[in-house]
Amino acid sequence: MGSEVIVELQRNSTNWANVVGEIVKIERKIFPKHESLARSFNEELRKKNSGLLYTELNGEVAGYAMYSWPSSLCASITKLAGFNTHNLFDESTQRGMYKTMKENYRRQGHGEALLKAAIEKCKTRKVQRISLHVDPLRTAAMTLYKKLGFQVDSLVEGYYSSDRNAYRMYLDSESD
Repeated sequence: MGSEVIVELQRNSTNWANVVGEIVKIERKIFPKHESLARSFNEELRKKNSGLLYTELNGEVAGYAMYSWPSSLCASITKLAGFNTHNLFDESTQRGMYKTMKENYRRQGHGEALLKAAIEKCKTRKVQRISLHVDPLRTAAMTLYKKLGFQVDSLVEGYYSSDRNAYRMYLDSESD
């Protein structure tokens, strides 16, 4: 098993273009066009109220978490993806099914470690709440979010597409 390193992408980093390029490749593999940030990833990351953590496994970008602070009270985890997964997108049903290409990276805590790091990064802004959206059919993601304390706030109908909903989930920050 290779070594895992979680890295914060710095705006002035010399490897910015390389890392963003690798993430865009992952975006295109995992998400259908209407859910992908592949075209606007660079612009999204250059916003002052956003950031990105990525996981390197064996020297390759294997996953990433994008987050933002839309207000002084709330942070949002806008993307958590990767770990050598790809999307099998069924055009007839417009639904994505996630499948792992390399089984040896599954269930080893890489996604959990990255999500925990993103949560801690969001908390550095002293926000009261961290939110995210997730497809209710993504049971593995739902299980992970609930394990880390996220709770379902509401069902957002048509969030991903007209026939694909999302749960809005939240995690309240503990007061220090």
